[in-house]
Amino acid sequence: MRQQVILTGFADEIAGDLTTQMAVIRKLSMNHIEMRGVDGGNLIFHTPEKVTEIKSRLDENGIRLSALGSPLGKIGITDAFEPHFEAFKKAVDIAHRMDTKNIRMFSFYLPGGADPEAYREAVFDRIGQFVDYADRNDAVLLHENEKGIYGERAAECKKLLDAFGGKSFKAVFDFANFVQAKQDTMEAYELLKDHIAYVHVKDAVWESGAVVPAGMGDGQVAEILKKMLSDGYRGFLSLEPHLGDFDGFHLLEQSDQKTPMDGKRKLTGEEAFTLAHDSLIKLLETIA
Repeated sequence: MRQQVILTGFADEIAGDLTTQMAVIRKLSMNHIEMRGVDGGNLIFHTPEKVTEIKSRLDENGIRLSALGSPLGKIGITDAFEPHFEAFKKAVDIAHRMDTKNIRMFSFYLPGGADPEAYREAVFDRIGQFVDYADRNDAVLLHENEKGIYGERAAECKKLLDAFGGKSFKAVFDFANFVQAKQDTMEAYELLKDHIAYVHVKDAVWESGAVVPAGMGDGQVAEILKKMLSDGYRGFLSLEPHLGDFDGFHLLEQSDQKTPMDGKRKLTGEEAFTLAHDSLIKLLETIA
């Protein structure tokens, strides 16, 4: 199964600086990053000179970007859109400079407890402007389901994809985010499978929403990945550990790592990322 997919991940969960991010990525025999935070800020907010430097250093280490992990669409639906759209245009330019078309994005936060349908027109207007620009500029927008936004549940994601889905607008499937939104993940997969172009790998517990390594929560990660690969998915699996508060040293003790254990200490960024990586590898081996 491993040869059918490419592992990538949010390396800013390892550390903030690019040097450490690259060192751990290479240690895990990975050669892609979904770049979000790096050297003090999100990639899309860095200067052109800094972007050039980051690209050069990645090239020197044989590492490519699977996507820009942008925060685009992660503002309130009633917040000013024009400055956000200018940031979006800059992100499209940076994506091309980083040799990727893929830009992770969202569908705007709604007021707490709001009916998504009450904001559908406003959301669709903004997403439509994003997609039109992406169409004209050879970019691919990867919409992530995220708690609190219009597309937090599968039904609303499907409405967006039915309206805009195509070469420039596709779906990210995030197991843990669906669990946290109280959305059955298998139901979500069946509804969205024709649009999924990218996968975020993290799991979560239904009752508490706590994030756990892949296969240890209620996201049905193994079952869905098996179906996904059987259905022909051949893309990125992006590690997004979110395990900084995970009490997982007993799991590390069962691996080949030589990390000293003290029972309750929080995982470091490298430990958390490595745990997420190793958990996914073991899970893929079980569904091979």
